[in-house]
Amino acid sequence: MKNHIARFSVKALLATVLAVFTISSTLNAQDGEKLFKQNCAVCHSSHTDAMGTGPGLKGIFDRVPKPADAWLTKWIINNEKVIKSGDPYANAIYAKYGKAAMTVFEGQLTEKDVTAILGFLKAPPVLPPTSTSSTSGPGGDVAEVTNGSMQPLYIILGVITILAILIGAFRSVRTSLQNSANRAEGKPENKDMTFGQEVRQWMSKNSKLVGVLGILLVFGGMKSCWDACYNIGVYYDWKTQKGYKPEQPIKFSHKLHAGDNEIACQYCHSSVEKSRHAGIPSVNICMNCHKGIQKGPQYGEKEIAKIYAANGFDPKKGIYDPSKKENPIQWIKVHNLPDHVYFNHSQHVVVGKIECTTCHGNVKEMTVAEQKSPLTMKWCIECHRKTEVAMAGNAYYDRIHKALKDKYKGQYDVKFTVEKIGGLECGKCHY
Repeated sequence: MKNHIARFSVKALLATVLAVFTISSTLNAQDGEKLFKQNCAVCHSSHTDAMGTGPGLKGIFDRVPKPADAWLTKWIINNEKVIKSGDPYANAIYAKYGKAAMTVFEGQLTEKDVTAILGFLKAPPVLPPTSTSSTSGPGGDVAEVTNGSMQPLYIILGVITILAILIGAFRSVRTSLQNSANRAEGKPENKDMTFGQEVRQWMSKNSKLVGVLGILLVFGGMKSCWDACYNIGVYYDWKTQKGYKPEQPIKFSHKLHAGDNEIACQYCHSSVEKSRHAGIPSVNICMNCHKGIQKGPQYGEKEIAKIYAANGFDPKKGIYDPSKKENPIQWIKVHNLPDHVYFNHSQHVVVGKIECTTCHGNVKEMTVAEQKSPLTMKWCIECHRKTEVAMAGNAYYDRIHKALKDKYKGQYDVKFTVEKIGGLECGKCHY
């Protein structure tokens, strides 16, 4: 009787745990917002039609061929297959956006997952008027967690609370039934045991099961840590999909300088092709032009006067006044990576031939510089997986690339991406 009750209690408890986690997993799998943030938000905005890394998705159902849901499902799962099929709309947008490769999600997302994502895009949440991310200073703090990203935590806490209540109830019922059976058989009642003592006793009797559960917990914890690290970014708010945009000590307009006046990025950020750092221009760079240009189109002389003050320059006399103290401009760095990340600008700009806009957005349209890309590990890895190695003009690599394509034609994906040359090795960025 006692063993039967114990087996019944354990089976009931395990069945309850399995049911709770099954329901939780089902709800989680159908969470379109979460799936969108995990797979799509890196490149696309759900609430605007503005161009980011990829086109904005507002109004997407009115733009694509009908039936929209069916077409989008095929496109999201394997866009390369749709393009190769000769679909006119697919080929038109592929050409429009510079034939930039989109991630193929076949094997990663199911049609059910895509349906959930499309459901989210049809009714995206209303965004708050202001960002909730922490942008307190340039020290490299990780962005504050938004309400949307806290939802899984609430689910886990709720599940743990329910399980604790169920365990307590089952334990009380089992103890009462066992003691009733002992009294009926003339046996002494079981001694009272604390929950901890009972757990240790059960673990000693079921060491193999405990070992298996322990291994699953360890690997589950490692997977959770990986997922958490995958989306760590600095100053990026996933809910509004906006990054850091601090007010600078001088109202410098990239739109005016890089856009209207077409000043090359390398003129001010002179070390971008020679160093891991792009470099912040010294005030002497500013003076190359502003020694003669003393009045701006928007702020007049006010902002340019700050340059003169920083360099001890007297604009009326046109000389550097040695009696004036120099005050270097305290520019605020906008694009920050976590301290454990190594990134080399010259490697990407010179060797990889990556355009500045790929990571920084269209700076030529920015009055105030801001972070446009999340700059997370996930974002970088996906770029390495889809970006082909730049080989144009290098006969040695052209020959190797052609030989590989001929050798593996029809067998493997032989796109010679950064991933193929070690772009996903941990030590490349975290040595």
